[in-house]
Amino acid sequence: MAELDPTVAAWLAKVNAAQAERQAAGWVNTPIGAREALAGLIAAMLPPGPALPWVNEALVEGGDSPVPLRIYHPAPDEARPVLVYCHGGGHMAGSVSSYDPVCRRLAACSGHIVVAVEYRLAPENPYPAALDDVALVLRRLWSMLDAAGVRYRRERALGGDSGGAALAATLAQRGQHDAELACDRLLLIYPSVDYTLTQPSIQRLGQGYLLEAERIAWYFAHYFRRGGDRVAASPLYGTVTAAHPPTLLLTAGFDPLLDEGAAYAHKLAAAGVAVDYHCEPAQIHAFLLLEALLPAVCAANYRRIAEFLQR
Repeated sequence: MAELDPTVAAWLAKVNAAQAERQAAGWVNTPIGAREALAGLIAAMLPPGPALPWVNEALVEGGDSPVPLRIYHPAPDEARPVLVYCHGGGHMAGSVSSYDPVCRRLAACSGHIVVAVEYRLAPENPYPAALDDVALVLRRLWSMLDAAGVRYRRERALGGDSGGAALAATLAQRGQHDAELACDRLLLIYPSVDYTLTQPSIQRLGQGYLLEAERIAWYFAHYFRRGGDRVAASPLYGTVTAAHPPTLLLTAGFDPLLDEGAAYAHKLAAAGVAVDYHCEPAQIHAFLLLEALLPAVCAANYRRIAEFLQR
């Protein structure tokens, strides 16, 4: 096993010490605190994204709730393919606003139009609200872009990181038998694909590496607040066929989600899906949000993502 990146290790030591102080003072997890913590991490560690010539917002209606979107077009005078992107945050945190730097980087590096989805969050909107929102966006994507006057090619990838990758993976499976949900490529960045929390790395790496097992369980308890079959909801236990889109799957060696990500890559490959699997062995969960610490690692992975989407 590789050693933890020393720059990340030094930063984690400070993060863990501060966390221990808060807990000793009686601090408890709350949804507001989780949202502020993720937004604060991104603001501190991820510089603003590149300027783009066209960034606008839209609203997709027709479901239980309207779904806000932000659209990033790197070349508005040209028809480009589309990447529908679902931010991370354990289904409880994250937003289009906080992930603006990520989406700008994705649009700039890949040349794709990025459509960032402001899906509903738990605990206010538990499972399956977020899935319903992203599914609605996929079903209405082309008509929404037409209404917004966006020039596009009728090719789309679907992607996300962490909890957002869980949404993307689930809908890619549904797209195998539902043409309105089908996508041409799937991008999964340190994905959460097993809601049962039974993979060995959950315990092996579940403490001290930013994303912790106790926090994951807390996220999922809120996400499944109204119940739901966690096995059936987990992409790792879903059906994959050769109709599944080609997939790029990125993991990190010190991420409690490591084993489920690797297992999912194996599942895809066993089904005959073209899968490009890459693990950053010395990194932790959410490493793309730590660009101030890891500029070379982040740049290399954006290049990897761009090559996959442009292939």
